[in-house]
Amino acid sequence: MSLAVRTCAAVSLALAALASTPAAAGPLVGHCGRPAELDAPRQDTLLRFSAIIRSTLEDSGARLAIVARSGLDLGRFGLRYSHAGLSLRASPNTPWSVRQLYYDCDEGRSRIFDEGLAGFVTGTGDPSAGYVVAILVPGAEAALERTARDDRLALRLVGGRYSANAFAFGLDHQNCNQWLAELMGVAWGDLMESADPRADAQRWLMAEGYEPTRIDVGNPLLVLAAAVLPWTHLAGHPAADLEAGRFRVSMPQSIEGFARTRVPGARRIEFCHANGRVVVREGWEPIAPGCEPGGGDRVIELDRGRLTPSFPPSRTSPPRPTS
Repeated sequence: MSLAVRTCAAVSLALAALASTPAAAGPLVGHCGRPAELDAPRQDTLLRFSAIIRSTLEDSGARLAIVARSGLDLGRFGLRYSHAGLSLRASPNTPWSVRQLYYDCDEGRSRIFDEGLAGFVTGTGDPSAGYVVAILVPGAEAALERTARDDRLALRLVGGRYSANAFAFGLDHQNCNQWLAELMGVAWGDLMESADPRADAQRWLMAEGYEPTRIDVGNPLLVLAAAVLPWTHLAGHPAADLEAGRFRVSMPQSIEGFARTRVPGARRIEFCHANGRVVVREGWEPIAPGCEPGGGDRVIELDRGRLTPSFPPSRTSPPRPTS
């Protein structure tokens, strides 16, 4: 698997580093190394987990879903999810593949990547427990699918410089979730013919009330650390934000909130796995920490019955569009 399919975890790593001390930059330095191999039981769990997500999406009747997965622990910021993409039923890669932006360590630039659901799920920070959320947007799918599948336009929305903490309304840098937010802006703002789609999408999102996720770092030294940590930058952030010790960043939380307010009838389905079971919940109230089910949740014991998918679980390939 290409290193490109793991490096957007830099969002989690960078924010986790900022959440502690500047000395936490250490784990980031070698992040472009190949990820650790999963043992067979954990691979099996993740394959089964992705099969449940896929079958749920298939049964929903939706053509696409905005999906996000958990990563490193960002609980200090009140965040569960770190990376989002668009899962397409009719993806030319394989059904329900996730089109997303990643930073390619080998090439030193951001790239579009189409990844099977199992591969997307495997990107969670802790293979023994993980969360995935899917937002369905009935009535608003056509424009979003058309925009996402337009390879040329998808590439025009890729920023030239990557930054995990990129300002959501700035053009200096871009993070992976920001690409998705801007794609949503182009689609729902009818901006496919724009001469400057990134700038126009940001203006439309701002006018329509898109609220970036607010990352309150607090310690001014940690704000300054963003200038030297790999994949984080201060350029483009409003001076008032830097003085207040905060970054306003596109994260799955802000994308979910915008879809909820923008699309009447939007649906949220959350999935988690831990301790040999999967919990599935439909509704806007998140599943409790620890993957604890509540009333009305569907609970599937992974050690009962055979849930291993009969379809190819995760066919990944080099990004279809190239620049």
